[in-house]
Amino acid sequence: MPTEKTKSASVTPITDQIFNLDEEIRRRAYELYEKRGRDDGHDVDDWLRAEAELSGTAVKAKVLAARTISHF
Repeated sequence: MPTEKTKSASVTPITDQIFNLDEEIRRRAYELYEKRGRDDGHDVDDWLRAEAELSGTAVKAKVLAARTISHF
């Protein structure tokens, strides 16, 4: 029978998974911000695009990318 230590080491709590996804989205959104030349005012678009890319909804990411590009 596994001990509590063994159990917790093999299963990542959902809060850790959410935190990791949130951190990945944050990093990707910042990459998008830098790629655009650090042009302020598109933080929500960057976040939504990063979220879409990382959640596997590529179609949504393409729509958001097109929307972001059309803002120039």
